[in-house]
Amino acid sequence: MEHFAAFAARLFGVALVALSIFVSIETVARKLFNFSFEGADELGGYVLAVGSSLAFVVALVDRAHIRIDVLHARFPKRLQAVMDWLSIVSIAGLGLFILYVGRIVIVDTLAYGSTAPTPWATPLIWPQAAWYAALCLFALASIYMAVRATVHVINGRLDQVTAEFHPKGAIEKLQEEMEDLGRR
Repeated sequence: MEHFAAFAARLFGVALVALSIFVSIETVARKLFNFSFEGADELGGYVLAVGSSLAFVVALVDRAHIRIDVLHARFPKRLQAVMDWLSIVSIAGLGLFILYVGRIVIVDTLAYGSTAPTPWATPLIWPQAAWYAALCLFALASIYMAVRATVHVINGRLDQVTAEFHPKGAIEKLQEEMEDLGRR
C-alpha cells in the first residue's frame, strides 16, 4: 500500500509540475507572441480533479486524514482501538458513497454525450473516467483497510488495530520528518 501511495503522490507531483510548465509557456506565449493554446484552465481542472482523488489514497495510507484526536490518546487502549476501527470503517463507507455518486455523474455524462464548454470541447467522459478511476482506487484501498481492521477486531488483536490505524501524533510526525531529513 505504501508503495502505491508513493507512486500516486509522485504521479500527482509530476502532473502538477507539467501543468505549471504548460501554464508558464501559455503565459509567455500570450504576452510575447499574442498566442494562446486556450485550455490551460481546463487542463488544470482535470489535473486537480484526478490528483485530489489520488491524494485521498495517499492521505488514507499515510493516516493523514483529519481526525480530532485531542482526547484520543487519553482514552483507554481498548476504546482507542474501537475508535480507530470505526474511523476506517467510516472512511470505507465514504469511499463507497463517493463511488455511488461518481457513477451517477459518469452515467449522466455518457447519456448526454457531454463535452466541455471550452475551445477544446473535450468529451467529458475522458477526464471523468480518470477521475472516477482514482476514486475507485480510494474506495478499494479504504475497503481493504477496513476489512483488515475488522479481521484484527474479530481476532481480538486490538493492539494491531491501534498500531495500524491510529491517528498520527505530533511525536510520530516529527520522527517521520527527521527520518525523511536523514534520507535527503
